Amino acid sequence: MAARKGTAQKAVTAVAEPAPKPARVRGKASGSGDDIGAAELGRRVADNLRVKRKARAMSLDDLAASSGVSRAALSQIETYKSTPTIGLLWKIAVGLGVPFAELVGEARGAVSVLRRADATVLRSLDGKLESRPLAPVGASPLIELYELRLAPRSQHAAEAHARGTSEVLVVLTGAVRLSVDGESHDLAAGDSICFPADRPHIYENPGGAEARYLNLIAYER
Repeated sequence: MAARKGTAQKAVTAVAEPAPKPARVRGKASGSGDDIGAAELGRRVADNLRVKRKARAMSLDDLAASSGVSRAALSQIETYKSTPTIGLLWKIAVGLGVPFAELVGEARGAVSVLRRADATVLRSLDGKLESRPLAPVGASPLIELYELRLAPRSQHAAEAHARGTSEVLVVLTGAVRLSVDGESHDLAAGDSICFPADRPHIYENPGGAEARYLNLIAYER
């Protein structure tokens, strides 16, 4: 589900949406902790977006053309006036030609630890999909690792990532129906699949309970 340089994707122009209401965190009441995490994410994205866009000598119009995200939406995100959803973050990463994690994380040293409580959970606009990073940002420039949670009887459509990007999906609990290139693949707990992620793909949870997946994203060298 990130992007490498020079891989602008054709996409329908999107606008920034208000961040969805935080879902209840297991074991605690929804509230300040979740809100603080969303605020911190918004700040990091705003800072990273501004720095990386300017480093590439891209105007907001240039980035809007390469990402499919409107100039107004990009401006709101960059000035910390709105928090982007997973879908918008992926489009921006592709437009900039950077890995997804570089937009949402902070630079770290050679050895870094990511505590479970410090991992910011990202959500889709409808709140059906949650994505939690399992490795510190910068752990590898070519690999990213996430835990995905998908609500029962729901699906999440992901746009094509950068050219050469591939994913490995391992079903931890529940099931998944993964659709790519017009073919659907049904997997149960313990099954895994590797597929090209540089084309549109859909994750579907056909079961009556939340499903959990391990998602590894590998970028082309």
